[in-house]
Amino acid sequence: MTTIDRRDFLKRGATATAFGLTLSGPFGGLFRHLALAADGADLLAPNNGGYGPLFPVADERDGVVRLRLPKGFGYRSFGLTGEAMEDGVRTPGRHDGMAAFAGPGGKIRLVRNHEVNGNRVNGAFGDGARAYDRSALGGTTTLEVTATADSVRSWVSLNGTQMNCAGGATPWNTWITAEETVNGPDVGADFTRTPNTPLEQKHGYIYEVPAAWGPGDYRRVLPVRSAGRFAHEAVAVDPLTGYLYMTEDDFGFPAGFYRYLPPTDPRAASGYQDGGVLQMLRAVAHPGLETSFGQEVGNSYACDWVTIPDPDPDMNGMSNNEAIQAVANQGFEQGAAKFARLEGLVYHDGIMYIDATEGGDVGDTSSGYGNGYGQIWAYDTRAQTLTLVFESPGPEVLDLPDNLEISPRGSLVLCEDGTVDNYIRGLTAEGKLFDFAENVFSPREEFAGATFSPNGNTLFVNMQASNGLTYAIWGAFRKGAF
Repeated sequence: MTTIDRRDFLKRGATATAFGLTLSGPFGGLFRHLALAADGADLLAPNNGGYGPLFPVADERDGVVRLRLPKGFGYRSFGLTGEAMEDGVRTPGRHDGMAAFAGPGGKIRLVRNHEVNGNRVNGAFGDGARAYDRSALGGTTTLEVTATADSVRSWVSLNGTQMNCAGGATPWNTWITAEETVNGPDVGADFTRTPNTPLEQKHGYIYEVPAAWGPGDYRRVLPVRSAGRFAHEAVAVDPLTGYLYMTEDDFGFPAGFYRYLPPTDPRAASGYQDGGVLQMLRAVAHPGLETSFGQEVGNSYACDWVTIPDPDPDMNGMSNNEAIQAVANQGFEQGAAKFARLEGLVYHDGIMYIDATEGGDVGDTSSGYGNGYGQIWAYDTRAQTLTLVFESPGPEVLDLPDNLEISPRGSLVLCEDGTVDNYIRGLTAEGKLFDFAENVFSPREEFAGATFSPNGNTLFVNMQASNGLTYAIWGAFRKGAF
């Protein structure tokens, strides 16, 4: 659906579950003055976030129109599936989560996930001797690029993992990549009905990849098992404590919001060590809180954390449906809060912003857990409160938000994984939505891995597909909310 169609829809009376609210204290600028009216048109940022309407723009790589963007923006695609990298390995597909780091010589390092499922004996891309599991097909690649991607180098930085979905950057310049699966030789066939018997290792963990690794520097990275074996999605570091916050994307069942308390301060150790404590969020006065249903924007809950007794269970031949709930159920038995597909997660000024991709009351109830089109929650790490700051009234407004990023000017960047058209949306500090980019070349493919260059002048984002690619988008960001 085009931008004009979307705004016409809102003007015809789309409604949101929302009311005027002022948030004070540590929320600072982002959502401090949240006033979403019942009239759906009031959900929109003026002048589309300061950027005006979107127009077709040709890719500077080959002249093909792949995106619609505001005036004053350009882009180039690069890092295509199947291209030979500097180490001779072919670029894997299914580009997903990603982060940008300052690189040598003023260039930018990108560490990028590949959410590849399945297995094949000795099928890991790259050097099998360095793979965590020689039969698993996912992992990460690292790219070194200029701001407009007119110069690109790339290489393998982690292999032998599975379903590397999202993750998060650390203050010590590493990328934590997360597996959205619990596959392993101890688990029955997964949701694709693919047997797990060829796998050599258990999966469902997080792994830490240094951005400084150059071509051929990577080694066999071991998982942080105490951080849980579940369908991991995104992570974010609290720089004040070193705690690692994590989301769970379990589309068939309720999901939890977690944090990992490492045994050693990761800021001193320059990384997360195994042997810590895994916890799950609980609303103190509402044990077993169902966050997806019957909520209103502004609802806020005092929270605490329950400890998961066995964060790394041996599944002992469980079915996939049983295994994927094994960790979360330990929290739910203690009253932990239930979410509908937690995906994106980003830290800003003491707040963890989280999206529940299928949170909300409006939508399809035919499959899985959750029937909405997306919620944005804010967890205050100091006050320990969870607050609903946005809920989509329908797919024309916001359609299944996935990866999150924070812009240099304090707006949230939302990557859609929707059912028809997919956009990069922005959500301003006042709780107003705007469109920044539309995928017109392959509309059903999702945006993923949005990340700004260290100077904020380039937005890098992936198009997740079997034949995936990465975009560098540049232009007049400062004239608008990004």
